[in-house]
Amino acid sequence: MNSVVTPGSGLQTGASPHAIVIGSGFGGLAAAIRLSVRGYRVTVLEKLDAPGGRAYVFRQDGFTFDAGPTIITAPFLLDELWTLCGRKFSDDVDLRAMKPFFRLRFDDGDTFDYTGDPEQMRAEIRRIAPDDLNGYEQFLEASATAYRLGYEQMGDMPFTKITDMLKVIPEMLKMQGLRSLHSLVRAHVKSPKLQTVLSFHPLLIGGNPYSVTAVYALISHLEQKHGVHSAMGGTGALVDAMVSLMQSQGAVLRCNSEVDEILVERGEAQGVRLASGEVLHADVVVSNADAAWTYRHLIKPEHRKHWTDRKIERSSFSSGLFVWYFGTDKRYEDVPQHSVLLGPRYKGLLDDIFKKHHLADDFSLYLHRPTELDPSLAPEGCDTFYVLAPVPHLESGTDWEAHAEPFRLAIQKRLEETVLPGFSEHVKTSLVMTPLDFQSRLLAFRGCAFSFEPKLTQSAWFRPHNVSEDVKGLYLVGAGTHPGAGIPGVITSAKVLDQVIPHAHSYA
Repeated sequence: MNSVVTPGSGLQTGASPHAIVIGSGFGGLAAAIRLSVRGYRVTVLEKLDAPGGRAYVFRQDGFTFDAGPTIITAPFLLDELWTLCGRKFSDDVDLRAMKPFFRLRFDDGDTFDYTGDPEQMRAEIRRIAPDDLNGYEQFLEASATAYRLGYEQMGDMPFTKITDMLKVIPEMLKMQGLRSLHSLVRAHVKSPKLQTVLSFHPLLIGGNPYSVTAVYALISHLEQKHGVHSAMGGTGALVDAMVSLMQSQGAVLRCNSEVDEILVERGEAQGVRLASGEVLHADVVVSNADAAWTYRHLIKPEHRKHWTDRKIERSSFSSGLFVWYFGTDKRYEDVPQHSVLLGPRYKGLLDDIFKKHHLADDFSLYLHRPTELDPSLAPEGCDTFYVLAPVPHLESGTDWEAHAEPFRLAIQKRLEETVLPGFSEHVKTSLVMTPLDFQSRLLAFRGCAFSFEPKLTQSAWFRPHNVSEDVKGLYLVGAGTHPGAGIPGVITSAKVLDQVIPHAHSYA
């Protein structure tokens, strides 16, 4: 079903087939752009009062907080969307390269600046693990192989048939995809610190380095090849630009429009019913809502033979997140834009989060300070921050209404002990999100931040398909479908639609 699309050729008329996109996260917005260019009339339905989904923007007391994603690692995917519409991405969004990408701080106070400069990376490795330099070079080769085979060849493959999976098994074996990422890293480097440096990335997309497939080694090569970037104005500026791009093709965004049910007749999606009772008919329905929530709560059980309630509830899900957004009345110039503050445990903490579903007393943190590069995100002389901690999803039984403040205070204490001494006296605004908020605000199943856990048995063909296995005319994009979470993953999931959704003229 591949079609050649002329840039800027979106032809939306009253006679064009109608596509409804549920949710305006990056996957939904990218899907809306692609469908609009291909001639569909597109309506995007968003539950919240503004677009973005997990990339929603909070504004409070003069501070601007990106609720979720903070980095861009595959700008070429955005260039492609703009090119489809006959426009240039750099005309609408100002991306700035990060240096360093991340600063990792170990529990003993040692730091590692993870950067895109090959010589600086080697210098850092010589400093903390000189005996691992050759092993690091070997890991880079494995990462490049994973990128070439796992992303370039398999990233936008639909995986709608089991034969699709069988075809890629030789490639999976070449990139050692049947072992875990941490196992792959450990085979090349011996220093526990360097093992952490090279394996922590999946935590940023809800995966456990000890259980995600080694294919995720591709992230290291992706970053080295294309860099790590931040959007001026925050990630929300990118959301706004994508909404504007989609609207330039005739697509419509409706906020405060929660979908209550995907309507199915004779096994085929017919449209949606909103929580308000309004019914909207469609030729195609694309869900950018959480994949598990889509099947469990938006489609009646009688229409689901594959994604039954039992199958969903027996699946493994990603971590939850505790996120504290705060603004200070002073600037902290020695704190980089992206910091990873590691706790005293690595594997033990991950076991608590992913396997035992137990909220531990210790934690590792990701600290985001966007005002390093973009002071406009805070009042003059101030800093905007958010700090997040991976935590178990709601199956842990944690009473977050009671535990949120004690947990925030524990994080505050840890920050004061490490990189922000005395900062609590300068906090001028504060906001917290727990897994309960992910469930109620974002309709995330079990309050997970990244949907299905991205382990081998829940990847590619084993993940919810981009083409629904249960309902004809229903398609999925976003973190819970192939290829997975993260901005590159969800934008690529929309690219898959070009191969599986008929061109609009097919309905004529």
